[in-house]
Amino acid sequence: MSRVTEIRYVGYGVENFDAEKAYYAETWGLDPVAEAEGMAWFKAPGAQEHHVVQLRKAETNRVDVIALAADSRADVDALFAKVEAAGCRIAAAPYALTTPGGGYGFRFFSPDGLLFEVSSDVAKGPARDLTRWEGLPVKISHIVLHSPKHHEMVAFFTDVLGFKVSDWLGDFMCFLRCNSAHHRIAILPGPPCLNHVAYDVLTVDDMMRGVHRLKQKGIDIGWGPGRHTAGNNTFSYFVTPGGFVTEYTSELEEVDFETHQHKVHAPAPLVMDQWGIGTGGPQTLPHPAPNPGLFQAVEA
Repeated sequence: MSRVTEIRYVGYGVENFDAEKAYYAETWGLDPVAEAEGMAWFKAPGAQEHHVVQLRKAETNRVDVIALAADSRADVDALFAKVEAAGCRIAAAPYALTTPGGGYGFRFFSPDGLLFEVSSDVAKGPARDLTRWEGLPVKISHIVLHSPKHHEMVAFFTDVLGFKVSDWLGDFMCFLRCNSAHHRIAILPGPPCLNHVAYDVLTVDDMMRGVHRLKQKGIDIGWGPGRHTAGNNTFSYFVTPGGFVTEYTSELEEVDFETHQHKVHAPAPLVMDQWGIGTGGPQTLPHPAPNPGLFQAVEA
């Protein structure tokens, strides 16, 4: 069955373009790979994905697009047919992509109005073997979204895009996988928007070294360090100059994509953070608000 198999990148519109560029390149640890008038692209040094962040100079801070991967052009076409049959508003039918890295893909609005892209055949970029204590991102680990109809959004990701449920936190947070990683997408109730984007680092030591680097840059930790229960991954959250939440994470659980059976974890402080020692908490991070520009496509 044709399905989404990975995350490619997240595109943002940002008011303070230079500050956001500096955050990703000088603080977070991404490598600049391309730049155009009012646009910039960054890759994670530990994987071959062409880029993981796209920045656009804009009048409002917003998420422009969330890009996902399929394995082939045939899978892209099949997924396009499924998305169209599900009644989603189409922003662009399958075409040759013009963003850096190229490829073949289509764009559509989720039922909540967020713009998504599904693509294949994107050019690969250089990757290097990171070493322990560098504290640099390997790749995007997962994305967490809010939805005003989160059960319906879970059904959309599973029935249309081919994800599977890995775990629930109570009845309000669902963790979804598209490969062997415990989750690549998670969905929470709330207005349609991005909650955060997490980046894998090699080890818990690398997460702590990343925390140190941000501290040296004057950026306080928003929540962490800690370890979640669902996925068993470590976490530390930070806020970019544009108000977007980024996470360093490590040791995310690997599962069998086909056979893993989900569990329901009862919400509790030591379920949210098994260590129970972190500073801050979800309440200290930016409160969810509808993403500006819902159902408004940016230039592909």
